[in-house]
Amino acid sequence: MGAFFSGPGQTYSNSAFIDQYINDFGWSRSQVSGLYSLATLIAGICMMFVGRFIDRLGQRFMMVLVGSVLAFACFYNSWVSSIWMLGFGFFMIRLFGQGSMSLIPNTLVAQWFIKKRGLALSIMTLGSFASATLFPILNTWLIQTWSWQTAWRFWGALILIIFIPLVLVGVRNRPEDMGLKPDGDLSKKTNSKSNPMIGTPISVAEEDWTLKEAMKSKAFWAILVCVGIPGMINTGITFHIISIFGTNQLSPEIAAMVLSLMAIVGIPISLVSGYITDRIKTNYLLLCIFGIEVLLLLMLLVTTNFIMAVFFGTLWGVAHGIERIGLNIIWPNYFGRKYIGSINGVGATVGVIGSAFGPLPFGVGYDLFNSYSPILLITLIFPVIGAICALIAKKPVKSQVLGSYQ
Repeated sequence: MGAFFSGPGQTYSNSAFIDQYINDFGWSRSQVSGLYSLATLIAGICMMFVGRFIDRLGQRFMMVLVGSVLAFACFYNSWVSSIWMLGFGFFMIRLFGQGSMSLIPNTLVAQWFIKKRGLALSIMTLGSFASATLFPILNTWLIQTWSWQTAWRFWGALILIIFIPLVLVGVRNRPEDMGLKPDGDLSKKTNSKSNPMIGTPISVAEEDWTLKEAMKSKAFWAILVCVGIPGMINTGITFHIISIFGTNQLSPEIAAMVLSLMAIVGIPISLVSGYITDRIKTNYLLLCIFGIEVLLLLMLLVTTNFIMAVFFGTLWGVAHGIERIGLNIIWPNYFGRKYIGSINGVGATVGVIGSAFGPLPFGVGYDLFNSYSPILLITLIFPVIGAICALIAKKPVKSQVLGSYQ
């Protein structure tokens, strides 16, 4: 539910409002894109502090706090009447929605599961994909039936009525706080046999790294690049998808369908990825993500009919399903549980900052060339960089990394 209610801050939700702002207030696409990017950038910088607060205060308290502020942010966005109010509204939903409400559930699952972490994260991502499936459709319906203001108030009310009570009743920070252990009883022998087509189970980190220790490894910095690039590309496409499809003579309804299709396809892919992540090296999954992103960028140049749009949405869903698991599981698997808030917080910061740089180039590129083709071709360089970093991001050995600094 935490992953689901990150929706108000996600670009797949905000994309339904962008044309409403432009039409109602007369702002240019570059203005709105630039403001969204700036707000996301500032929110991303703040995410490092959110990770530290998670380590100190616990996920339960932070979920209640962040959920309450996010609900207020939804109501605030329904009152927007100036460009500066819009900027502050973007900042709040990006910080407390896209950033914090995605980070906290990831760290919570990492605390409760070790050997079954891949499967647990894949189940958690069902909330993310349900969110990505329903938000574009419901927002479009709420806006067309009532108004964009009503759509914002609807989500704010649901967070207060559904999410906050569920957190108070159902969330505890660590299994040790309740006399339990991660995965249940770890003393039981597990079956070491595995599918020969997949490989043997991959071991996860049994020792905890501090943030400073993790920063001394090459893998840490390579992973950060791998986190930032998908955020940038996906946000740029999602933010402008209605406009991109419009230049290809495709309707807003088809664009909304593609967003929902992406989420629907991502559900089974994430479940499979959760199993596979426990069997093969995570950085190989990241390499697969960047290969698919190259294909997606090229496909946008030629997606001019409904069938191509369906194929694009399907492939995008495959990439998202792998990405959601791979980028979430790699932090606790490489660096342990104890300081996962601080370490994953830096990852979330880079992810949000990466998403900040997505919308603006697409918006400016369209205003300059009256076409998205040039910026799509230029963007191809980033998945190539990501693929190189994925190969570098091998699981570090703490004694070797720290020994080299002595």
